[in-house]
Amino acid sequence: MQLDPSDPAALLDPVATYAAARADSPVARMPVPGLGKSGLGTLWIVTRHEHARAVLTDPRFRLSRASYAMRPAGLPDTANLGELDGPDHTRLRRLVSPAFTARRAAEFRPRIEQIARALGERLPAEFDLLTDFAWPLPIEVICELVGIAEADRPLWRRAGVAVASGQGQAFQEAIPEVIAGAKAAVARRRAEPGDDLLGDLVRTEASDEDLVVLCWHLVLAGQVPGNLIANAVEALLDHPEQLQLLRDDPSLMPRAVEELLRWCTPQLLTTPRFTTEDLEIGGVPIPKGEPVSVSMLSANRDPEAFPDPDHLDLTRTPGSLGHLAFAHGPHFCLGAALARVETEVALTTLITLFPRLRLAGNPVRSPDPGTWRLAALPIRVDAGE
Repeated sequence: MQLDPSDPAALLDPVATYAAARADSPVARMPVPGLGKSGLGTLWIVTRHEHARAVLTDPRFRLSRASYAMRPAGLPDTANLGELDGPDHTRLRRLVSPAFTARRAAEFRPRIEQIARALGERLPAEFDLLTDFAWPLPIEVICELVGIAEADRPLWRRAGVAVASGQGQAFQEAIPEVIAGAKAAVARRRAEPGDDLLGDLVRTEASDEDLVVLCWHLVLAGQVPGNLIANAVEALLDHPEQLQLLRDDPSLMPRAVEELLRWCTPQLLTTPRFTTEDLEIGGVPIPKGEPVSVSMLSANRDPEAFPDPDHLDLTRTPGSLGHLAFAHGPHFCLGAALARVETEVALTTLITLFPRLRLAGNPVRSPDPGTWRLAALPIRVDAGE
């Protein structure tokens, strides 16, 4: 089955689109400019959970600079974590992974709760959840974790919103400032040691070049939970019986977040990997040198992996097959533990502060072939809550 990235129906309802593709074949095709040998190639998209897990751990599928069809001009020549495989990826990941363990995320929870509470208490009676809460929270959290000075954060807030909202031009224009900001942050930590990620990194043998790339990449990648939080709130408001479960039993929140990750993950596709030889995926032949991506949304709605997958059930037992919202294998999302805690805290804060949280208008979904996200989520809360 061939997917049309310009079809409005496919963009606004990827669940139905990928369900049809998954039923048809374990691999769908999508024409994407800038990929493949000719520069106007086919992106092969894995639709089923079994094959998705296999691809994400198979060394015959490799990331490279070519994985990014439209890599913004102006970024440093040094590859970031998302563009590396093998020993180079392992080396850089080992530098930063201690800061993103589940234990460190749990230790950072009280500060995340403070940030979320402060944002929530400033919300007016009617607001856009994205611009007023879901996007600001992750950028404040990651700036504190990495070690970005408060005075320098306006730049990162602007760039973070550009990334989260898909404003490619705005991000492109911000790149010189982003690189300068990363260099300044690294230089500041070398001169003034601190108890944060950059403070830890400058005490390693990492080069300044590595530190600058890690700084901007981690700060901007840390914006990703914003779209998950918005998707999760929309899902809960659309399923009031599930929202009531959380109100009645707050201890359900960790399991609820896992189900929301499965059900409404914002990241539709993994970064394309290129085949290093002729091979097959579920019996579908893929030539050497072709780009292959996994549809995380499709894999997470696969009925072979999840009973009644289109039903949102916050009490669902995870089972032996986990969701792929954070991918799988060597490139499993570095910030997964932090994203889980941020989402738990965000939802808990909103539910606690606003017992009668409700929609103030129709949600607006963004037509984006790579991300299932909202462009606006108008919310109203009763006065006095």
